[in-house]
Amino acid sequence: MSTVTLNDVRKSYGRDEIIHGVNIDIADKEFIVVVGPSGCGKSTLLRMIAGLETISDGSISIDGQVVNKLEPMERNIAMVFQNYALYPHMSVFDNMAYSLKIARLGKQEIRDRVEKAASLLQLSDYLKRKPRELSGGQRQRVAMGRAIVRKPAVFLFDEPLSNLDAKLRVQMRLEIRKLQRELGVTSVYVTHDQVEAMTLGDRLMVLNGGHVEQFGTPIELYERPASRFVADFIGSPSMNMLSGTAGSGGITLENGAFIASETRTTGPVQLGIRPEHLVLDENGPLVLEASMVEQLGSNTLVHGFLSGTGKALVASLQGVHSEASIGPALQFDVPPAAQHVFDADTGKRLDD
Repeated sequence: MSTVTLNDVRKSYGRDEIIHGVNIDIADKEFIVVVGPSGCGKSTLLRMIAGLETISDGSISIDGQVVNKLEPMERNIAMVFQNYALYPHMSVFDNMAYSLKIARLGKQEIRDRVEKAASLLQLSDYLKRKPRELSGGQRQRVAMGRAIVRKPAVFLFDEPLSNLDAKLRVQMRLEIRKLQRELGVTSVYVTHDQVEAMTLGDRLMVLNGGHVEQFGTPIELYERPASRFVADFIGSPSMNMLSGTAGSGGITLENGAFIASETRTTGPVQLGIRPEHLVLDENGPLVLEASMVEQLGSNTLVHGFLSGTGKALVASLQGVHSEASIGPALQFDVPPAAQHVFDADTGKRLDD
């Protein structure tokens, strides 16, 4: 069993608190992704779990043991960094074996562990090479292998794919997820890339300014974002946000368009609509003045503005559509079930 519990964990530098009371329970073998914009506290939180940063208040437990005062090497964790952190003068084998030699394991056990990890990571043919002789993806595999051989209770990943090109990132994230499932090691993964977060995590934690905005499965966050921040951060393209006033039977937008809605609230709101949930309707109340079309093959993104407002609006249409077929304007409706209504002031989800 390898569980991780954060109980009211806080981090302050002087009078400035940057992590504000994080509470999470991570189950054995679970893959948790911490996602959020740069500077929101993701890496700081990970470093506190690792013991590389002291916590200012609260407690961190691994397998039921409070580890606040334990050194990193005593926590039975392994961390994979963004910059690989490989020793350039050592071979792949020696990089992967280094921590085991420090722990004074026997030569045969070291060789067995390294060769097994190398086989898992398709590195068996590269054990004699130096890091400079490897590609970026291979170097990241070596960094992962160095973590695997230690047989840790918990894996910690700090934006491990950010130095790779787009195609390799897709390949590596699939390999990381497959490897984590095969090894069954509890994992915490930090990224600012919401696509990585959605595809990797069993559950996601969205951080905003050191606060947990929402913690749940990728689908929960996508379908029922708890706040305007989560709605905007999760999903690509981002959710459309339109200002309006909720009243009897629907929402009146700032340009006077009326959207039928099941919301029970009244007063100023933000209406959230995902681009793929805009439904073409020649009598629809939403008029998109098109300014640019992106052909993505499986779907077409139409960028423009909500007529009469200058407010950005994006629609995702299934299949291929030419600019000529789209024309200068399109009309849409949005089903009540696909609407997300947020408080205009707090940004919190309404009608839950």
